[in-house]
Formats: sequence, structure tokens, C-alpha cells
Amino acid sequence: MTGLRIRDARPADRDAVRDITLAAYGEYAAQMPAHWDGYRQNILATLADASPAEQLVAEQQGVIVGTVLLYPPRRVRISPDEAAIEVPWPEVRLLAVLPDARGRGIGTALMRECVRRARRAGAGRLSLHTTPMMRAAVRVYARMGFVRAPELDFHPAPGLTIEGYCVDLGAPCPS
Repeated sequence: MTGLRIRDARPADRDAVRDITLAAYGEYAAQMPAHWDGYRQNILATLADASPAEQLVAEQQGVIVGTVLLYPPRRVRISPDEAAIEVPWPEVRLLAVLPDARGRGIGTALMRECVRRARRAGAGRLSLHTTPMMRAAVRVYARMGFVRAPELDFHPAPGLTIEGYCVDLGAPCPS
């Protein structure tokens, strides 16, 4: 991981962030054919206006190889027909590593920076959402101490469960 630098994204990084995120998540299109188009549009809409998130990038030898969003505590509407929920702690979204750069600890480095920033902000925990099909990501999260938090699960479409996880940064995660 020599020369890896985690930094805040700049406006000039926008296209690279979009391309890396779509390449990383695009591998799941075949596993979720009924949901991929909607998910892709959600990714694009989120990246088009990532506020109020901190958008981070991992840069190696001048090339952006990974990205993640770190949201502050906020109210979130999961889908138009569901009530908004309070998320009283920071949340990680859209962790993505360039497929050719995987296996080098880039995702872990981005997640460590999210944990560091959440702690610095005084957060008692940090949460995220993922699916079982994202096996490599789930392994990274587990190694970092994230545990399943089923009360954070949501169902954006029939037959699709997005699983909640959290890590204790001073306030225990619900069990």
C-alpha cells in the first residue's frame, strides 16, 4: 500500500469517483437484475449531490483508486413511500475500490479514516448498510468490528433486504 493517501475529494475528482463507484458496484448487476437499474440511478443521484457527506478518496501515485461517503447524523428517507428515520450517528455509504486495485487494503484504509473522523466528531458508533452478496466488503467490516444490526435493515423492494451494521465507538451497538 505504498504511497496511498486518503484525502477529501475535490470537484475535479467527480468523474473518477463516479467511474470507480459504478465499476465497483457494477459487478453486482447480474446478481440483482430486477433492481440494478434503480440502484445505479440511486448511486448516480447520490454522487451528483453527496452533501452533507464528506466525500473521501484514496489516491495512489496520483491516481484515485477508491472512494467513500461519510454522512453525519441526520434524518433519512429510505424510499419515497417510507417514513423518514433518525440516524443519530455517522453513516458510511458507497465504499468503492477500483476493481483492478482490490486486495491492497484500500477499502480498509478508507474505512479506518471514516472511523477516525467519526471518533473525532465524538460519535458513539458508526453504521453502514450492505448486502450479503457484497462478501468482500462484509469481511472488511467484520475485521474492523462491525456487527449486524438488524434493526437498521430496510427493504427498498419486495425480496430485497439491505442489512444494517454498526461498530461501537464508545456507545454499544444495539444487539
